[in-house]
Amino acid sequence: MKKCFKCGKAKEMSEFYKHSEMADGYLGKCKDCAKKDATEHRNKNIEQIREYDRQRSKLPHRQRLIARTEKKYRKKYPKRYMANYLLTNAVRDNRIKKPKRCSRCGTSRRRILGHHPDYYKPLEVIWVCQPCHKQLHKNNQREVSQ
Repeated sequence: MKKCFKCGKAKEMSEFYKHSEMADGYLGKCKDCAKKDATEHRNKNIEQIREYDRQRSKLPHRQRLIARTEKKYRKKYPKRYMANYLLTNAVRDNRIKKPKRCSRCGTSRRRILGHHPDYYKPLEVIWVCQPCHKQLHKNNQREVSQ
């Protein structure tokens, strides 16, 4: 057991992050408090953090990592990649108009994505926000596994 210096509660050691420079090998605040602090810091400094992330993504080693990851994705999911590629080009060339609202929940506050029910029909998509898109894939996985 260890007492969190932030919330003052005694918790199991598994509730603390490992930290090699601490005497007992664990951070002094619990995971819940550490997550809360990180979220608050991010929310207070969101513009600086976004700029830092943009600059970090331009570093050569990060560019190589992104390229390797994209190459693996294209190899693992060729139909999905091609469908996304063709849809992106169609939207760019104004052959397809991307709506401003989600077709499932109607929100216009989030980024709208094209969901492909069938990757063999790349220009036939359902335009949804990120949470609805995630739900569509979750429902699809359930159907496949049953």
